[in-house]
Amino acid sequence: MDQVNQGAAPMAELWRGGVLESTHLGHAVICDAGGIVAQWGNPDAVIFPRSSCKMIQALPLVETGAADAAGLGEAHLALACASHQGAHLHVEMAGRWIADLGLAESDLRCGAHEPADREERDRLIRAGSAPCQLHNNCSGKHSGFLTVVRHQGWGAEYHEIDHPLQRAIRAASEEVTGETVSGWGVDGCSAPNFAFSVAGLAGAMAAFARAREGAGARESAMARLVAAMARHPELVAGEGRACTELMRAMGGKVAVKTGAEGVFVAILPERGIGIALKALDGNARASEAAVAALLVRLGALDPAHPAAVRRLNPVQKNWRGIETGEIRTAPGFG
Repeated sequence: MDQVNQGAAPMAELWRGGVLESTHLGHAVICDAGGIVAQWGNPDAVIFPRSSCKMIQALPLVETGAADAAGLGEAHLALACASHQGAHLHVEMAGRWIADLGLAESDLRCGAHEPADREERDRLIRAGSAPCQLHNNCSGKHSGFLTVVRHQGWGAEYHEIDHPLQRAIRAASEEVTGETVSGWGVDGCSAPNFAFSVAGLAGAMAAFARAREGAGARESAMARLVAAMARHPELVAGEGRACTELMRAMGGKVAVKTGAEGVFVAILPERGIGIALKALDGNARASEAAVAALLVRLGALDPAHPAAVRRLNPVQKNWRGIETGEIRTAPGFG
């Protein structure tokens, strides 16, 4: 996978005092039903999609009938695709979900970490409580995993690579990307993450964009997951986060999802278009600027909207509030 560096293109730049200080390189692809319509860098670069592929990982939840059998609503499907802040609404919803399955927090396999949501973090500190697995940003995804496992009667260690759930996710990943996965690694939440090309990931997002309910089990599942994300942006990430703010800015017409280490995807159902990109240095400021620029290019995002302004050419300030520089989209990108 070391070829990920080959052919990378400039995506975003940091300027300070009128001098170029840093350049973020990466790869980006826009796809429609016919294939690649625009590209920057190397579309064949193999990457780990990380959390940007959670809608693919959620396909068995819908396709097996587990979601409907458990009485899950659209909000549950959004949380299954989320990398959330661990705010009260996320933790409470995941907790109710697990309890309604007749399971406990200990049945999750995602691990515990401090919530990114400041209010919930401060509440834990005041109470002298430690964060639990429900605070994990992937607890919604893992709640979905447990729903499938319970419905199918599979074993408890659903995060293991040879578990039937992970085999189903691998098969779905290969089917929607049109590629054989190039390898796998363990993600931060302990679940396998399957590697494929940036073009494969963009093609998969285009397939999600074209999907319509009633057009078969796979397309119906895709369409339901995309609609859930777009209609519940607060569950997919949280206040102040790029995913939530950008989806709100586009009026629920587009679904976007970040992944760790500078990955971002977007799904545009009205255009049948999918986007995937990877900032090589893993920096979120680069991936957020890049996805915003591509959404503006496609006419999906108003460049004057505050959510776009915050990502496209944000002014950098120091701790005293003095302007020190700005992030710009690299010339020729977007």
